[in-house]
Amino acid sequence: MIEKVFITSNNTATFVCPQCGNVTTANVAKFAATDKRITVKARCSCGHHFTVSLEKRRQYRKSTDLPGNYYHLRGNGDEDKGIMRVVDISSTGLKLKLNVARPFDIGDRLRVEFHLDDKRRTFLEKKVIVRNVKQNLVGTAFAPGEAEDPSLGFYLMS
Repeated sequence: MIEKVFITSNNTATFVCPQCGNVTTANVAKFAATDKRITVKARCSCGHHFTVSLEKRRQYRKSTDLPGNYYHLRGNGDEDKGIMRVVDISSTGLKLKLNVARPFDIGDRLRVEFHLDDKRRTFLEKKVIVRNVKQNLVGTAFAPGEAEDPSLGFYLMS
């Protein structure tokens, strides 16, 4: 399995050996400017070879499988609701998998409700803006003022 490693703002990446857990940080500036998918082979000091994919996202995205509900906020005050799963989460947005594909437009506003899978099963209710749609997968960004949430920050660090 290919692990994802994130390129930081100072063009470094932290590699963790899946065999022994050894951590190494390396300068990956030569890869940071390319728009292509970057896959590199790494070798740990323990001798283990492994393959990683370098990700250039601005924010770390945590893979999840959190059930919840969404409400499509329409301009006339009506709401259309449905069932969804949060498949990944970051400090700037969510990727949603809808049970049924919907014809959302870029810029549409949704209200989402779901519980984190932390010890407290923290309930989150957030307003998000649709950024991209691919069948039943919807990429969203938190609406202004919605991202500042300590429970979300702690969840992403755990």
